[in-house]
Amino acid sequence: MMCGIAGILSGDVGNIERRESITRQMLSKIVHRGPDGEGVFSRGRYTLGHRRLAIIDLEGGAQPMQSACGRYVLSFNGEIYNYRELRRRLINRGVAFRTQSDTEVLLQMLIHEGEEALHALNGMFAFVFADLQEDRWFLARDPFGVKPLYFSQTKQGLVFASEIKALLAHPSIAGELNWSTMQQYLTFQFGLDEETLFRGIQKVAPGSFMKGHGDRCERMARYWEPTYRIDADHTEDYFKNDLRQLLDDSVRLQLRSDVPVGTYLSGGLDSSLVTMLAAGHSSGPIKTFNGKFDEGPEYDESHYARIVSDASNSEMFSVTPTAEDFIEDLPKLIYALDEPMGGPGLFPQYRVSKLAARQVKVMLGGQGGDEMFGGYARYLLGYLEQALKGAIMQTSEEGQHVVTLASIIPNLPLLDQYRPLMQRFWKNGLFGEMDQRYFQLVDRSQQLETLLTDDALAAINREEVFGQFQSIFHRPDTRSYLNKMMHFDLKTLLPALLQIEDRVSMAVSLESRVPLLDCRIVDLVNSIPPQMKFHGGKTKHILKETVCDIVPKPVLQRKDKMGFPVPLHKWFRQAPVRDFVRDVLMGSACRQRGLFRPEAIETLLDSEQPFGRQLWGALCLELWHQQFLDGMSYSGIEPTKHTGPPPTLRLAS
Repeated sequence: MMCGIAGILSGDVGNIERRESITRQMLSKIVHRGPDGEGVFSRGRYTLGHRRLAIIDLEGGAQPMQSACGRYVLSFNGEIYNYRELRRRLINRGVAFRTQSDTEVLLQMLIHEGEEALHALNGMFAFVFADLQEDRWFLARDPFGVKPLYFSQTKQGLVFASEIKALLAHPSIAGELNWSTMQQYLTFQFGLDEETLFRGIQKVAPGSFMKGHGDRCERMARYWEPTYRIDADHTEDYFKNDLRQLLDDSVRLQLRSDVPVGTYLSGGLDSSLVTMLAAGHSSGPIKTFNGKFDEGPEYDESHYARIVSDASNSEMFSVTPTAEDFIEDLPKLIYALDEPMGGPGLFPQYRVSKLAARQVKVMLGGQGGDEMFGGYARYLLGYLEQALKGAIMQTSEEGQHVVTLASIIPNLPLLDQYRPLMQRFWKNGLFGEMDQRYFQLVDRSQQLETLLTDDALAAINREEVFGQFQSIFHRPDTRSYLNKMMHFDLKTLLPALLQIEDRVSMAVSLESRVPLLDCRIVDLVNSIPPQMKFHGGKTKHILKETVCDIVPKPVLQRKDKMGFPVPLHKWFRQAPVRDFVRDVLMGSACRQRGLFRPEAIETLLDSEQPFGRQLWGALCLELWHQQFLDGMSYSGIEPTKHTGPPPTLRLAS
């Protein structure tokens, strides 16, 4: 049941017509999430709204869904993949069902098991559930944050929605900047916690729930967290066997649908694995979708995708985005995202989703593989330094180093395309503390700092941002440097990437599923000894060893990891894109805002340097201001420690 939800909890018992009118205005901002139908339910303090994209039980799954007795109501966005198994469990307990939908299964699970039901759900979800008789409400979000859920505390009640733009349609919620999160964005190009770039608007954190009575939020807590309790008692073959079964089962469950399903197929390991496993569970050829550029082989990995398509006997569709498409799409994408984040790859990702939406209604992708299995080159770079440090200084910060200098050397060619990153990384702080060194690897602020005004720079509290980073990086049970790096990315970068995944697919009314992100898989992988998981500094070692007989060898042995590169530096040399960027960043709105120094922007625009993170970050940030906060000035802005709702709505530790 992929869709969009919005509404008001604990509102004034009167003014139901006004609450319904406001809720419909909110829903009008997210029609793209659910073009197949709209529903609004109101009673007492509660108004729940829903936009439906019908995936399972096309006739019987309309929402908001009320229980037969009339006491309970649910508005739900997402899919419960194991709903058939849970349905049988409930039937054995005497529960009667009126539909074949996963929505009704979720409703009955919440009625009979309350918050404990969350531990039984295998899916991606964000929902609001109310007990009308007891005047109690319950909000929750899936463990990884695949599906979004935002809220804001107003005098009229707790307002919730699937997207920020829907919340901004509420008359009591204004689009005002949250500088605390802006500091994080300027540093990492994403936020670190449940706050957003909008003052007073928060996310329900991944793997968390909120519950309340009447107009009070009584509790916020996490029901699932990744753990890193290492299993030192089993062999690599044992882990590979379990991982193989869980990967296959996750794909099997996520293929459940009453509408056509396809896969994203970039030609990388993760999407290729998902495609091969999906093909093994399909009765006929599946449809796969790929994007490429004509500007050179470094922007085209479709030949790898074709190898996988042939091996899986799938029907492959491909799209070739152009510079003109980029100019047309980027402002729309910034609006779709709600907050600026991610790199240029979101543009071709959107174009592939747009292509897929013409053929299927559900897509499976490989998101999460890099964060879970250690696929980023910076992990290798970080460990190269650790190995050098250990060899030279005879240190052992981790008890035992995950990799030795000798074992890591054969895998260093992977770093060849990351020379600029290495130059910056080795420039200062060599052999420093682990948190300082990884912070430097993920810190993007150096590229933007040269463009910011003195007022904006002075308002960035670097010590505060580093402290926020440390609180996530130093999880108590992550002694290994590898697990610390991967945990930080799992908790921060991955939700940002999933936000992009959700928005670019839902913008074209397409459901995107991510079978690698299954709690069973994550719990298993996190228990594998780091020395085994990252053997010899080989990225995704345990995954590659597990699927070596499934994924075609040319893909498995690739050393040219791309990550959907966009030829912006080539397009930037030509008038359409160059003029577009100049118009945005040198226009009167950007100049008057006072965030960027016009002379620094102009120097960068006129230089021969390729289009990089500086221009990309500035371009997205300015387009976001124009879409959501136009007219705001940065003159004399002061950083704030907390700009969210009252302390009663802060997440319990």
